[in-house]
Amino acid sequence: MQNTNKTVVKSMEILRLFIAHDQLTLNEMIELSGMPKTSVHRMASSLADMGLLEKQETGVYRLGLMFLEYGQLVADRLDIRRIARPFMESLRDEVGEAVQLIVREGDEAIYVEKIEGTQPVRLYTAVGRRSPLYAGACARSILSFLPESERLAYIDSIELGKIGIGTITDKEVLRNMLEESNARGYTLSYSELENYTAAIGAPIFNHLGEVAAGISIAGFEAGYQKERLPYLIKQVKKAASDISRELGFSEQIKSQ
Repeated sequence: MQNTNKTVVKSMEILRLFIAHDQLTLNEMIELSGMPKTSVHRMASSLADMGLLEKQETGVYRLGLMFLEYGQLVADRLDIRRIARPFMESLRDEVGEAVQLIVREGDEAIYVEKIEGTQPVRLYTAVGRRSPLYAGACARSILSFLPESERLAYIDSIELGKIGIGTITDKEVLRNMLEESNARGYTLSYSELENYTAAIGAPIFNHLGEVAAGISIAGFEAGYQKERLPYLIKQVKKAASDISRELGFSEQIKSQ
């Protein structure tokens, strides 16, 4: 820290004030920072010249539009597979089931990462596989948490085809299931994509509070009986929450 530039550090202290405040006057920045008036005035002017702050006609300062550009760059460059994988491995080690990560592509879900379970028999899902958003807990973990208008529009436009013996083919049943999943924070499926298998999924949210991906565990139905479900659900939701937090999500964003 010996080579730290004091001006840069103080400028960052000024910028950090705007994490908790939408806008500030010069006097408010002086009061909150405890810095001399001349220093704050000089730094605020320089930050405004660089586009990091924006001075309104009323004299108040706000964060500049450049932060939107930087923020979008950070969001675009976040590799969800890289971020999610350690949590997926921990989840697999905890429950012993296969763990899958999906993202949405149009009306489909695409599997972008998978970690095999500890069981000797493997499920046939693989990276690159696609499935409709309505089928299976993993895909429905995205569909269930889209805005309600988007969910309803999807249901109206889609034709529900049978894939496994448990695939939902009734739109009213699907609509009710999506509402229930949204309320409880996870999805559950039995024999929807592959007969005699089960899955539990949960949504992953980004820094904007939007559902960005879904994570699920999957295995044979015998391992997903009623007495074990609460434990499995808790672990899947925890992994989804941990990944969401790494993507910049917080409950405060969701409640806004």
